[in-house]
Amino acid sequence: MKKQTISAANLSVFVGKNVAWIRIGGRANFASSPDFKTLLEKLQQKGYSHFKIELQSCVLMDSTFLGVLAGFGMKLSPDGATVDRGVELMNASERVRELLENLGAVHLFKMTSEAPPLPADLEQCQTENTSPTHEQITRTSLEAHQTLMKITPENVARFKDVTQFLAEDLQNLEKSSE
Repeated sequence: MKKQTISAANLSVFVGKNVAWIRIGGRANFASSPDFKTLLEKLQQKGYSHFKIELQSCVLMDSTFLGVLAGFGMKLSPDGATVDRGVELMNASERVRELLENLGAVHLFKMTSEAPPLPADLEQCQTENTSPTHEQITRTSLEAHQTLMKITPENVARFKDVTQFLAEDLQNLEKSSE
């Protein structure tokens, strides 16, 4: 039986003086979520406080990836202010916009539909594409869904079974690695 591989998103990163510009192409899903989370944390540790995320080529975003994105949005803009700091989502498809609205996360981001071209003064950075372990993917997915549940009470009903399953799976994975 052939092992099925799940394609992850393509992440391209460009940095300037105060801004990190990230292009996401392909499928923004649970498989790419650990790398995306690590990338955002490293950029923030380097002092970046404004993130422009280009989604024009993002064909799909699942709830895990959105939960990671929402958690980062909450971290950068705990009061919901997105004017000078925070995360700007550019050219999100109608499907991604609906997902953000339905899961109560759209308020965490500045949304723009016409992104300017990539500024010439930005430098491209190399991204690390690791092969996250099943445990890393499960932990990231659990944390992402717990974040979504914190955003709005409606998400508790949507994700309580998922989070319970992920928590049990993570617990079993941790036991087997001891």
